[in-house]
Amino acid sequence: MIDVSVKPVSRRVARATARIVLGKKAFRALRQGGSPKGDVFETARIAGIMAAKSTPAIIPMCHPLEINQVKVTFAADTKGAAVDVAAEVVCLGRTGVEMEALTAASAAALTIYDMMKWADHAMVISDVRLIYKSGGKSGTFERRG
Repeated sequence: MIDVSVKPVSRRVARATARIVLGKKAFRALRQGGSPKGDVFETARIAGIMAAKSTPAIIPMCHPLEINQVKVTFAADTKGAAVDVAAEVVCLGRTGVEMEALTAASAAALTIYDMMKWADHAMVISDVRLIYKSGGKSGTFERRG
C-alpha cells in the first residue's frame, strides 16, 4: 500500500457502470415483480452500497476511506433485456474512489444475477467500467462513448 499521508485532501468523485443481460423470460419476470428472494433492485442497491464501503476488505491495496456518499441506480433496457447499473461514490480524502465505484457496480450486478438465477443461469455481466472520476493530482477523467 502506498503512503498517501502527504497528499492533500480533496473532494473525490467516481462513477462506474456495469450491465447485466438476462434472458427474455428472466427479464420479463424481473419487470413483473422480481424474485422469490425479494425486491431485486432494493437488494442490489444495498449490496452496491455495502460493497463500496467494504472495498478495502476485498481489494488488497485499497486504502480504507471515509466515504461520504454512495448512489446506485438502475436503468432497464427493454430492447436488450438488460439492466444497466450505475454507481457513484463521493468522499473527501487523499486517494480516489474509483475502486469503490467499480466494486459497487459489480456487486449490484452480481446481486441481480443471484436473485434472478432461478429464472436464467445464462445471464451475462459485462461492461464494468469507470466512466468518470474527479479530484486529486491526476484531475478529471471522463469516458467518451
